[in-house]
Amino acid sequence: MGNQPPDFLVHEQGDSVGVVVVEGIFTGQNLNGWVMDSDQTLTVTVNENIPLGHKFALADLKSGDAIIKYGQDIGRTVADIPKGNHVHVHNLKTKKW
Repeated sequence: MGNQPPDFLVHEQGDSVGVVVVEGIFTGQNLNGWVMDSDQTLTVTVNENIPLGHKFALADLKSGDAIIKYGQDIGRTVADIPKGNHVHVHNLKTKKW
């Protein structure tokens, strides 16, 4: 990514979501991201506006799939989530309930 800071972070190579770290992410925007544990870069086009600090899918996810963030299972999808879509309380639930 050179001198340009990333738009999103991915903590571990196997994570299924990226976390937006800048304001003003809008539908159709191409984002540049950094995979921290492997020092790799990614480019993903988002399909929705994504607020600062929120997650989006790095690959197509099916309903019932585990969401992996920080290398940890943080919950399951309750709907199909296409790559680039917002991942939040409307489509991600804890596995505890």
